[in-house]
Amino acid sequence: QVQLVESGGGLVQTGGSLRLSCAFSGRTFSNYAMGWFRQAPGKERESVATIDSSGDSTFYTDSVKGRFTISRDNAKYSVYLQMNSLKPEDTAVYYCATRYAPGRWYPTEVHEYRDWGQGTQVTVSS
Repeated sequence: QVQLVESGGGLVQTGGSLRLSCAFSGRTFSNYAMGWFRQAPGKERESVATIDSSGDSTFYTDSVKGRFTISRDNAKYSVYLQMNSLKPEDTAVYYCATRYAPGRWYPTEVHEYRDWGQGTQVTVSS
């Protein structure tokens, strides 16, 4: 059973930075693709960034390109989301998710992910 625990959310001013972390347990981390997703009040959950099992390939939604960076440390069973130049529209609950994907293919859509963390709130004040 995969378990995911997010941390690092909080309140930050516009233009500030936050680093989210997600700790993975229960399976062999290096066989799993990872992703960060977010859901703002009244909106659907959306993909933010995803990364393949090796860390070689990444995907970013257009609104965060150049500002956010996803990375993983397979030795530490962790994935990270570095968020810079934050904007009020980045305010949301951020979720870490995973799916078994040991090869080069990795999912980028919300519905393709199987296991989810509990979420961490990110609030960007204007």
